[in-house]
Amino acid sequence: QDAFVAFHVNKVLVNKYLKPLQIGELAPDQPSIEPTKNEMLVKDFRELRATVERMGLLEPNQLFFFLLLAHILLLDAAAWLILFYFGTSLVPFVFSLLLLTISQVQASWLQHDLGHLSVFRKTKWNHLLHKFVMCHLIGASAKWWTLLHSQHHAKPNCFHKDPDIDMHPFLFTLGKKFSVELGIKKKKYMPYNHQHKYFFITLPPLLFPTYFHCHTFYIAYTKKYWVDLAWMLTFYIRFFYTYGSLLETKTLNSLLSLHRMLESSWFVWVSQMNHIPMDIDYDKNLDWMSTQLQATCNVEQSLFNDWFTGHLNFQIEHHLFPTMPRHNYWKVAPLVKSLCAKHGIEYQCKPLLTAFADIVHSLKSSGELWHDAYLHK
Repeated sequence: QDAFVAFHVNKVLVNKYLKPLQIGELAPDQPSIEPTKNEMLVKDFRELRATVERMGLLEPNQLFFFLLLAHILLLDAAAWLILFYFGTSLVPFVFSLLLLTISQVQASWLQHDLGHLSVFRKTKWNHLLHKFVMCHLIGASAKWWTLLHSQHHAKPNCFHKDPDIDMHPFLFTLGKKFSVELGIKKKKYMPYNHQHKYFFITLPPLLFPTYFHCHTFYIAYTKKYWVDLAWMLTFYIRFFYTYGSLLETKTLNSLLSLHRMLESSWFVWVSQMNHIPMDIDYDKNLDWMSTQLQATCNVEQSLFNDWFTGHLNFQIEHHLFPTMPRHNYWKVAPLVKSLCAKHGIEYQCKPLLTAFADIVHSLKSSGELWHDAYLHK
């Protein structure tokens, strides 16, 4: 199936784990495509996938990723050196905070590449460097991220299957359909008609320092990811040892909290611009390409947009080919766009600021739909 092909680099190895689960073969007269799936689109997408492989677009440029890691480490070192050489007054503190935040966000984009096995040809090297970047440089569990993010990719924007939209309905009401359903049932966990306002002071600044911070340790502990936990502790040892030698306890805690809040804000705006404004529904068991296209959109390409978003401005291509190295997204984008046009599928691509604004607009629209349904007699 297309999902199997999309996720796994070493298919021979994975097949060994699947073989004991085989219960038989389809009879020759049985269809291999379910009726909810577009057979012609499935066929054309598989031809596109074969073309992508022939063009070598799944092969990583390791120099590209080495330079990414180098600039992350340089920014991380520069953040400390500024305080070391220029003191801990307000101006050096602010510059150090900004460099640390940039380093952390760029590390988040790089761990994303490693988690998708798109940096090295060998899976084990991706996993090893993923632990270094995610656990040591960021302070979170690599296995925790893989567990949640794989579910997101398998069923993006599908309620109860995509953990990225688990904020519905407890914090926000998402999607037109669910907002109306929630209103009709007279459920109100939050003042949803104001969610586009309280979004600014809740999810962006608080996701990392509150929910993610606790959840990554909780999952790592309950699932006994002891190696990840050990790596994660090295982040905090390094941070408190290096910065603790320069800053008082109160200022040190402020640096940690503020950079987590800034990092969280950057991450949330970028990660949600591609999904929240799109269709959110129950799983309809559509084909792979339809499932991904209804839940994702792109942001216009530029050198800044590519760097700022970690190439997640090419969200469509990333979801269709999750193991593709990000430096090749722009090469496959015209082919994907052409296939969408052939099958009448909308291929959305927006300016960056428009994509950010659409998050707020979609939250406002959903909140209003909930409010109308809630008040309806």
